[in-house]
Amino acid sequence: MTAPPKVIKYCPRCGSANFVPQDGKSFKCKDCKFHFFVNSAAAVAAIIQNDKGEILLSVRGIEPNIGMLDLPGGFVDPGERAESAVCREIMEELNLKVDEIRFLASFPNEYVYSGYTVYTCDMGFVCKVSDFSQMRCMDDISGYLFVAPDKVEYDRICSNSIKQILKFYIEDASM
Repeated sequence: MTAPPKVIKYCPRCGSANFVPQDGKSFKCKDCKFHFFVNSAAAVAAIIQNDKGEILLSVRGIEPNIGMLDLPGGFVDPGERAESAVCREIMEELNLKVDEIRFLASFPNEYVYSGYTVYTCDMGFVCKVSDFSQMRCMDDISGYLFVAPDKVEYDRICSNSIKQILKFYIEDASM
């Protein structure tokens, strides 16, 4: 029970129970005519490599998927640029300053939180960090590790979109 039609039961404008799913992407209130769309939330993920060419993976410290491997990142705040969000998230999670950033690719995802599916557009960025000396676990991560690109254990990665971002980067590293 996580899909929006199974969770959203009342109109957010008038509170009516006559809030009817339309086409899997929206709801419409029969009473006040409010039309609510289920849109994708923006999220970011960072590919960061050290001088040995190893990729930085974080260990999730919270649900969903606590203990699984992830890329540093998170949700884009309202009014925030994706590039700013990835730099902010890396600072919040690992206390690292990003020196350079470039967009890599985006992939859709379903992020289930508090019994509700949040559809996301996860944007992958390649980020350069020159100083790892102050790196530490903060915010919602419990650990980190560097992994050689050919040693990534995809069955330990927390979501399909993060797996896709990693595979896209590793397979197309010449970009």
